[in-house]
Order: sequence, then C-alpha cells, then structure tokens
Amino acid sequence: MTFQDYLAAQRKRVDDYLAQVLTTEQLRFSKLYEAMNYSLLAGGKRIRPVLLLATVEALGQDAAPYTGLACALECIHTYSLIHDDLPCMDDDDLRRGKPTNHVVYGAGLATLAGDGLLTFAFELMASQKGIAPDKLNRCIAVIAKAAGPAGMVGGQAFDLASDGEMAIGREGMELLHHSKTGVIFKAAIDMAAIVAEASPQQRQALDAYASYMGLTFQITDDILDVVGDEALLGKPVGSDARNDKATYVTIFSLDEARRMACEAADKAVQALEPLGPKAWFLKELVEHLLVRVH
Repeated sequence: MTFQDYLAAQRKRVDDYLAQVLTTEQLRFSKLYEAMNYSLLAGGKRIRPVLLLATVEALGQDAAPYTGLACALECIHTYSLIHDDLPCMDDDDLRRGKPTNHVVYGAGLATLAGDGLLTFAFELMASQKGIAPDKLNRCIAVIAKAAGPAGMVGGQAFDLASDGEMAIGREGMELLHHSKTGVIFKAAIDMAAIVAEASPQQRQALDAYASYMGLTFQITDDILDVVGDEALLGKPVGSDARNDKATYVTIFSLDEARRMACEAADKAVQALEPLGPKAWFLKELVEHLLVRVH
C-alpha cells in the first residue's frame, strides 16, 4: 500500500465515524449541532487521528478498536480551529476552503460550537468500549493535559502575548509551537503507546519522533503561510504577517526555516529506527510534510 492509499483509507475511516456521532433529538439545540458539524465535517487532513491509528499499527496492534479515541482528537483539534479563527483571536474568514464558523453562525454560536466539540471529545472517549479502564483513564489524562492550560491553551495564550514580538528567539518559538501544535501530536502518539502497550525503548523512540515531527509540521505551516496557494491551503495566506505573529519565517528567514524543517524531519525519521519496517507510514508522513501544499 502506498502512503497516499493508506492516508486516504484512514481518513475515510475517521470521516465515516465522525459523520455519525454528533446528533441531537432536542430540536432547540439543532443549530448548535449544525454549527459543530459544519466545521467538524468540513474535511481537513485528519493528521491527528491518523497519527494515533498509524502509531498503534506501527506497534503491531489492530487500530480499528481505537477509531473513536482517534476521532476525539479531531473534535479537540476542530474546536481549537473555530476558536483560533474568532475575531478576538486571529480573525480569519476562511478555513478548510469554507467560510469560518463565526462568519456563518456568528461569534457567539461559533464559540459555543467550539466549547461543544471540546467537551464532546471527552464524552466520546469516556464512552469507548473494549479499552481497559486503566488505559482509557491514562489516555484521557494525557489529552486533557495536552489540550489544557499546560499545553495547547497555554500555547494560544503565549501566541497572543507574542504578537508583534519578534525577539522571543528560537527557544520561544519552539515553546510556542510545541505548546500550540506539537503537544497534540505528542498526545496522539502517547495515547497509541498506552493502548498498544509500547515497550520503554519504543516509547523513547516515539517521544523523539513526536517532538521532531511536530516541529517539522509547524515550520512547514509557517512556510506555507508565506508561499502557499490559498486555494490549496483552504485558508488565507499571509495571515501571520498581517497579525504580526512571530513565526520561523519572520524570526529567521524563509531559507533558514526550510533548512530547519529538513533538519527536524531527518531527526524524526532517525528516531523511528528501533520500530523497524512497521513504522513506514510514520516515516513517510514526516517526509510528506516537507513537500505538502496544504
């Protein structure tokens, strides 16, 4: 199976599952659910759930029983996008090739749609059958910390505070992007390691991979905000510069950002050597990040 075939198959698994989960019998809540589904089912790369599923398979286990767990990550990711696009945050009007949630439903309902997706993610995880309770509890603790003030929310706050501040340097950039983006990638991999009972050596390899893979993703995201095609990206190009955001491109340079992305990708691939050939997709994923156009 090729990289693209595997990615398409896993995306379909995630999309099919997500299409069924967010429903209500309370008609007065239907607009809220419509807004939640509007963003959740708008497409997207689905990298976070696919990363969890692929890591489980790289560890020699069947990933199918963990589809719900993986899809909870996409609910959390989508909530973060809705809130990130709000007028009080980045004030963007295009996401995944469609008008952003607040453009369609208003800032109030968009905020609630994000709140709903975040909390629903924990309902979805807690309701999973066939996962040992101790493993499920550990997974929930991992993503709760990663998505909260010690992780993604903290990263968002730091991002707001650093708007227009280019002197945060490389250390600040790595903290910003690890907290805002990389921490959820790492959570996906940690959750897979928990349910698949990874050995200490495998955990060490996956920890290193998660760090460098997340860094590769964010640097290339910063690059695409400068040189990407808005039609392919499905979101505005140049929003970082308009919002005076500190990025790898604005702090360093386009060429240096590209060099740093290649360096991080090489280290991510090297980190996976102890996992052997079963980790082929994880290796190709990080290589794909270097050449992606969206």
